[in-house]
Amino acid sequence: MTGNAWKEFDAGSECVGGASGSGPAAHGNGAMRRERRIPHRSGSKGGKMKNTSIRTGKMVRLAILAAIIVIMSLTPLGYLKIGAIEITFMMIPVAIAAIAVGPAGGAAAGGIFGITSFMQCFGTSPFGSMLFVINPLFTFIMCIVPRMLAGWLAGLVFTAVNVVGENKTIAATAASFSAAMLNTILFIGALLLCFGSSEFIRGFGDTIGAIIVFLVGINGLIEAGVGIAVGAAVSRALIHVLPDRGRTPS
Repeated sequence: MTGNAWKEFDAGSECVGGASGSGPAAHGNGAMRRERRIPHRSGSKGGKMKNTSIRTGKMVRLAILAAIIVIMSLTPLGYLKIGAIEITFMMIPVAIAAIAVGPAGGAAAGGIFGITSFMQCFGTSPFGSMLFVINPLFTFIMCIVPRMLAGWLAGLVFTAVNVVGENKTIAATAASFSAAMLNTILFIGALLLCFGSSEFIRGFGDTIGAIIVFLVGINGLIEAGVGIAVGAAVSRALIHVLPDRGRTPS
């Protein structure tokens, strides 16, 4: 062959080798392409399954607590009436929801509590019935919004205290305490804001301070004490076996 023929033969061989993927370089490039096409998704699948399991668990817990709230509202355990004194223990499951489910769960449970409280205004509670006669819309707002806020804030308190102190017992106690206190403070605040100028509320005292003392009184202290003790104990037992809420299983 002549020199030009040899050059043409070599060039043709390189073209054929590149097209067919022969040679070490071609094999190396093909292997790299195959490796890039193989996704490593075992970790992501496990994470998704774990997140789905956590969400499902929270929904189940919230559904159970919602059912407990409804059942309690139909018994003296929810609304205990002793003469003119009305005591409610409905913030206990709300606090438990805030701790075991989270702030959103606390708000949802608080909303259900608020709905049952509003239903008491249809003849069951003399106090609520009077407020409903004065202004139905304000009564609805007063029953729903403070309870949702109390549940939501209690969940935030649990998260914040648990992150700082890494102790679920202290965090659950703080959340239960805040749920009881916030429910009283927000409810009385909404009551005075919506009905403070009405003759009905003014009849409880000559000053705002006297009205607050009368409305809170013994029943407020009983609600707070029982709510803190029971809520903290039940919540601590729950989060001990359900460690997806909070940072450590202390």
